[in-house]
Amino acid sequence: MTVVGLLLLVMGAGLVVAEAHLPSHGALGVAGISALLAGAIFAIAGAGAGLAVAIPIAAVLAAAATAGLAFVASKTVTARRGAVRSGTEALIGRVGVLQSWSDAEGRVFVEGCLWRARPSWPEEAALHEGDRVVVERVSGLTLAVRPAEEWEVLS
Repeated sequence: MTVVGLLLLVMGAGLVVAEAHLPSHGALGVAGISALLAGAIFAIAGAGAGLAVAIPIAAVLAAAATAGLAFVASKTVTARRGAVRSGTEALIGRVGVLQSWSDAEGRVFVEGCLWRARPSWPEEAALHEGDRVVVERVSGLTLAVRPAEEWEVLS
């Protein structure tokens, strides 16, 4: 009985660790906590203690593992809700400076890189070198820009 309990404890700990590294959406964590609970009861009861001792100890162990799993899950949900911080999607709304411009296209310097740019709307006001612009869309490696308003430049 003690050997089965120890095996269940090791398997449960392994499942809880695997939950942190695999995208199982909690299934491995729940299975791991269940194995920890059963393993603790079997190991403690098999060592000679009664169920009156084994069950409370197993419940505390399961509660601690559940709290850890809930903490990791909450941090995962928080990380997924965060704003995009990299890639072309992060350029939308950024202010840049026109380096060169001719008629309907040019180059704009945004976030340390030089990008090809086009006006956001064909009827957009004339743009000139040195103007501040705001990125509205990204299409491939071309940015759609519009003139920046005063409040956007100040922020």
